[in-house]
Amino acid sequence: MDDSYYDDEYVALNDSYDYNPEHGVCDKEAVRSFGSVFLPVIYALTLVVGLAGNALVVAVYASKLRLRTLTDMCILNLAVSDLLLLLTLPFWAADAVHGWTLGVAACKLNSFLYSANFSCGMLLLACVSVDRYRAVGHNPAGRPGAGPRVRRRWALVCVLLWASAAVLGLPELFLCTVKRSHHRAACTAVYPSGMGRSAKAALELVEVTLRFLLPFLVMAVCYGSVWRVLSRAAGVRRERKWRALRVLLAVVAVFLLTQLPYNLVKLVRAMDIIYLLVTDCEVSKRLDRALQVTESLALVHACINPLLYAFVGSSFRGHVLKAAKRLGQRLGRHPRQAREEPAVEMTLKTPTQTQSQSGSEEQATSTFTI
Repeated sequence: MDDSYYDDEYVALNDSYDYNPEHGVCDKEAVRSFGSVFLPVIYALTLVVGLAGNALVVAVYASKLRLRTLTDMCILNLAVSDLLLLLTLPFWAADAVHGWTLGVAACKLNSFLYSANFSCGMLLLACVSVDRYRAVGHNPAGRPGAGPRVRRRWALVCVLLWASAAVLGLPELFLCTVKRSHHRAACTAVYPSGMGRSAKAALELVEVTLRFLLPFLVMAVCYGSVWRVLSRAAGVRRERKWRALRVLLAVVAVFLLTQLPYNLVKLVRAMDIIYLLVTDCEVSKRLDRALQVTESLALVHACINPLLYAFVGSSFRGHVLKAAKRLGQRLGRHPRQAREEPAVEMTLKTPTQTQSQSGSEEQATSTFTI
């Protein structure tokens, strides 16, 4: 959690955020006042919406006896990761209003959970895009009906992603502590005095690269390939094809809209650490406010994930309708038969495969579900 805006007297990332060469200490009371109102409201809304959506995803997937694809397993893990991330928000909201009152151990743990689950969500989104690409281009063994051995392989992939996210959260575990200033305490990262500026900037750049740039490039390449295959797919009705393409476009667009502004601000912070770009108090305060707003926007993605990866254009809606029907029957109600909308599941055949089928009895196809 980036909390450098809380304190005027200690260094969270860079001296230029708290000091002005001409006016001495930069008073950021206005920044703290803005955060004490803005952040709790955004966190509360994100928490309520995100808990409802992700809890429903976990409940529905947990009720299924087996997960059909690697994408299903990643979506389940993504919902769990988002839930853990969302559960840290009440502590950050209280921190924004009253300061940190729970001690150093809780500060480190909350910061670690926030950072690790934020990273895990991004890595899982990249994994989903890779699995969808494989479903289109390579007719993987991970298609519906995969055996226990394949599902163990999927589980190993998810374990590796969680382990990688935990490693990315270690800096928060070691660096975050409770710092007192202006009669309040804040949970924030405090860097050792002997740590060079280049090392501080490197941590910021690593976060931008692994949390945003790498997942975005993987998503862009994989979904771009899926787009080309779907647009040339034979034997698929035009409306179903373009519905699937709109889903892919929405996934990438939402990822960019929610994550790009935050990572641009972090990139500016990293450049400032190296080159001391921010020397004016007002500019520093505007940058701190931008960090508050863009980080809150990035968190909104945890609310949108269930809509994008479960509800929109997937068989998940069918499972929800079935669960609602069973619940209604248990309660003794007899609702009207709901019409389930099928998933966009296509058997794709590229033009080259169509041409190669002449004189061959076998047909190489790929099944892809959105």
